[in-house]
Amino acid sequence: MRDTAFLRSTMVGTASQLTMILVGHLAPALLFGSFFPIVGTGIGGVTGFLYGKWVMDGSRWRTTVRSAESGLIAGVIGSATSAGLGDVPMGTILTAGVATFVAGGLGGSLGHALARRS
Repeated sequence: MRDTAFLRSTMVGTASQLTMILVGHLAPALLFGSFFPIVGTGIGGVTGFLYGKWVMDGSRWRTTVRSAESGLIAGVIGSATSAGLGDVPMGTILTAGVATFVAGGLGGSLGHALARRS
């Protein structure tokens, strides 16, 4: 069940990141604000939250770490795609990775807590 939840949350997060990148690429006005950092980090948090909610076993610590990893993977794929399109500098990949790792962990911890309450 754990691997299924990880794969599902990572796929949803990656698809969401790529959708955001596509929207930003097709609407360049969004590139000049904080669209990518805010929305991308938020998607990392939601990715982690989904993992935390979907995984049915494991400790909060294990869930938090795996949620952070799921957010990281989706965030780095999204950022690398955006950099490949020339929308953001290559250095953004590291920043996006750290931001989505932290947000994914926080989201996963919250998802884990809420799943146990219901």
